[in-house]
Amino acid sequence: MQNILYYQDAFVSYLKEFKTDKEPRSLYEPIDYILNLGGKRLRPVLTLMSAEIFNADYKIALNAALSIEVFHNFSLIHDDIMDDAPLRRGNQTVHEKWDINTGILSGDAMLIMAYQLFENYEPQIFRDLAKLFSKTALEVCEGQQYDVDFENRDDVTIPEYLKMIEYKTAVLVGAAMQMGAIVAQASKSEQEGIYSFGRNLGIAFQLQDDYLDAFGDPKTFGKQVGGDIIENKKTFLYLKALEFSDSEQERELQHLFSVSPTDSNDKVQSVKQLFLSSGAADATTKAIEDYTNKAFSVLKTLDISEEKKNLLRLFGENLMTRKV
Repeated sequence: MQNILYYQDAFVSYLKEFKTDKEPRSLYEPIDYILNLGGKRLRPVLTLMSAEIFNADYKIALNAALSIEVFHNFSLIHDDIMDDAPLRRGNQTVHEKWDINTGILSGDAMLIMAYQLFENYEPQIFRDLAKLFSKTALEVCEGQQYDVDFENRDDVTIPEYLKMIEYKTAVLVGAAMQMGAIVAQASKSEQEGIYSFGRNLGIAFQLQDDYLDAFGDPKTFGKQVGGDIIENKKTFLYLKALEFSDSEQERELQHLFSVSPTDSNDKVQSVKQLFLSSGAADATTKAIEDYTNKAFSVLKTLDISEEKKNLLRLFGENLMTRKV
């Protein structure tokens, strides 16, 4: 097993060899752009790590890892269009740099390219990868639709919200790890175990993302801080703030999330203060820790070495304390 930075470097090197310099350039340039904006490369790194956890050379998982990264970035292009987001990883989003139609079509092409990468595997592995990928991709769409639906609802519950982030984010993390196990030809029980580890870690990751959206440093976060508040998204922070607030705070919070003031900064600051004073911020950091520990508990069921378990724990701990 290698350390996390080793897998990141190996994946980025492989990504640079992934050439899309073909015609029409207006279709492929946005793909090159989004794939080379950087980012944490969380999901492909997990695919490579998972392959080696189950005693395979990480190199055989590079195409599966690349498929996950291409799909993830496809979903980001479309999510940014739906959210009208100006920034992605500190740079212009694809639809801002080009236009909405280009973002839609380039994203569609990336979805097909993600499937094509499975063609590098033998038939049984291809089938297993494609089956998992199809299931996961549909769940991601369902999660995104739940997210959109919640914007127009005032009765979203915390269990509903957790289901939404499980589908929108966590299942892809779980799938990334299971794909590594599939390529390594691990047993079904091992595949299911590593998927569960990744899914719980993915929920913790999204809760941390929600927290950083409100309280992150704009210089390191890479996205517009306060974007969820401006868009009136019912995040875990918001739902917990409602749960913990007195009637006056609840009315103030609901009012702030019912309007779109011209001075967004004032709205963001007011909501953040309510998140802090109500205890919602602390409850969110506790939930992040709880889901990370759920992921760690799965490690006890896996028949792998302590060294490998410790590497996965280190990965989870780093996610819990990240600033980007």
